[in-house]
Amino acid sequence: MFPFEEKVLAGIGRSLLAKDQTIAIAESVTTGLIQAAIGSTTDAMKFYQGGITVYNIAQKFKHLGVEPIHADKCDAVSAKVAAEMAIGVSILFGSHWGIGITGFASPVPESDNKLFAYYAIAFNQTIISDRMIRPKTGPTEEIQALYVNTVLADLRKQIASQ
Repeated sequence: MFPFEEKVLAGIGRSLLAKDQTIAIAESVTTGLIQAAIGSTTDAMKFYQGGITVYNIAQKFKHLGVEPIHADKCDAVSAKVAAEMAIGVSILFGSHWGIGITGFASPVPESDNKLFAYYAIAFNQTIISDRMIRPKTGPTEEIQALYVNTVLADLRKQIASQ
């Protein structure tokens, strides 16, 4: 099974429960793996509102309000798109917290064969953390695992600071 950071997940769950806060997740590059991680946490039904995996620009616009002209120019991979996904998913599911992540986990011509992802974390529809992740080369599954665990570690830190 996927190598989730169990201690990090447990900390996220405990913190959200203690603060009576909720979370929703929008993904593309991680193909639902962050949703699976959060959903596997003890008592997830008490804080996890839901998630969406969207690959193309039309779906990112339709469900999350991602601005399509900008998204088209960058193949829907940018800090702005990740931020719009994070805010959009928190609106869609009515959650306190939202995560948005988009990027490339395998070499493709659209990214000049480079691997990278952008993610954003929103709290009350305001971006409080956004970063670019630049992994070294490796199998797609390992790159996705790195993305997931990086986002979850930052989420845990952000929840603790609010």
